[in-house]
Amino acid sequence: MTAGCHDPPTQFDTGAPMTEPTAAAPARRSFVKATLAAVAAGPVLTGGPAAAAAAAAAVERDAVPFHGPHQAGVTTPAQRFAAFLAAEVTAPDRPALEQLMRSLTDRIRFLTAGGTPAPAAAGEPPSDTCLLGTDVPADGLTVTVGVGASLFDDRFGLAAARPLRLTPMPAFPGDDLGPELHGDLSLQVCADNRDTVLHALRDLTRHTRGALRPLWRIDGFQNPARPDGAQRNLQGFKDGIANPDTGSDRVMDSLVWVAADGGEPAWAAGGTYQVLRIIRMRVEPWDALPVADQERIVGRHRDSGAPLGGTAEQDGPAYGKDPSGAVIALDAHIRLANPRTAATADSRILRRGYNYDRGVDGTGDLDMGLVFCCYQQDVARQFEAVQQRLNGEPLAAFLAPTGGGYFFVLPGVPDESGWLGSGLLGTA
Repeated sequence: MTAGCHDPPTQFDTGAPMTEPTAAAPARRSFVKATLAAVAAGPVLTGGPAAAAAAAAAVERDAVPFHGPHQAGVTTPAQRFAAFLAAEVTAPDRPALEQLMRSLTDRIRFLTAGGTPAPAAAGEPPSDTCLLGTDVPADGLTVTVGVGASLFDDRFGLAAARPLRLTPMPAFPGDDLGPELHGDLSLQVCADNRDTVLHALRDLTRHTRGALRPLWRIDGFQNPARPDGAQRNLQGFKDGIANPDTGSDRVMDSLVWVAADGGEPAWAAGGTYQVLRIIRMRVEPWDALPVADQERIVGRHRDSGAPLGGTAEQDGPAYGKDPSGAVIALDAHIRLANPRTAATADSRILRRGYNYDRGVDGTGDLDMGLVFCCYQQDVARQFEAVQQRLNGEPLAAFLAPTGGGYFFVLPGVPDESGWLGSGLLGTA
């Protein structure tokens, strides 16, 4: 028997759990903690192969718990790297769809916990790519699974179980939508290192081949805080400062999680609506603007992230003392997105945005921007209400939304016996 990088792939149609975490996972996490502590406590060595190896070592966090009432990756603190993938379900019938969801659950359960892949018979193809070595680290990995409106057509008999507010994403004014649009199922894969994201993507697509066909994918990254606070987007401004408090169950229950008594099908309780928008930034004309013009359009100081007239990133905009927009213009992005009034309090969204960079286009312009991802209880009440307020804003001249979709993130898996979508597929 051979192990790890030499194992065979577990085929989609076996129905058996793929691999299980081993004792190596806790040991590795302890090693990582010790390594991080040593790095924090001591100076960085310079010169020589040992120093180069130390500098290249991955920085990894512990496993993010997979089991619970909600899927991880929504309120989880954002990891450095992400991939968003939309796919068509090609499973021929409902039992095959159930097997697909069970297989996804088995793989995600293993990958997010980390461990050593199971051994395989000699001469068989490997079950793991060995991209992460012989021992798969947890690395803060989360995989968040959503379903699109198209899954609820007549293929699987699920029309009556469709989440109440799940529709295809419409085109909004200013959109330039291309082929990266919609999908039966979405995967949001996030981790602290890019190779962990790629490893998970390859594993998941490999073990679901024949039942799931990828349609489009976009990769994202979070910039390190400079000098501190929120990350900066590719327009140079701090991004996602005014997010709702993910540590408050009351806030999350009122803005993010779908409740059993909200008119939704019973199986949907504990899920949430995901909006994905691929937003290209027209960085060349943006970079040609004076900083004062950029700040007026956004409504924040570029250097500190503070609202205009404020001094600190977390200062609240003083709209009440500025009714005419003398300090923060009435059409500034932050003022339209979140006017901070009693009437708009329940339209707040939970953002989880990532920057992207895809090189240059055919005209030689830089193709970069934002993978805008947000979560909410009600797309119309929240995202679309914000979108309507932003219609025609000055910032829109420097943005070109090109794709994305609406998805419903399935409720979580409570324990080892559960699987993603069990409530949905258990409906009549």
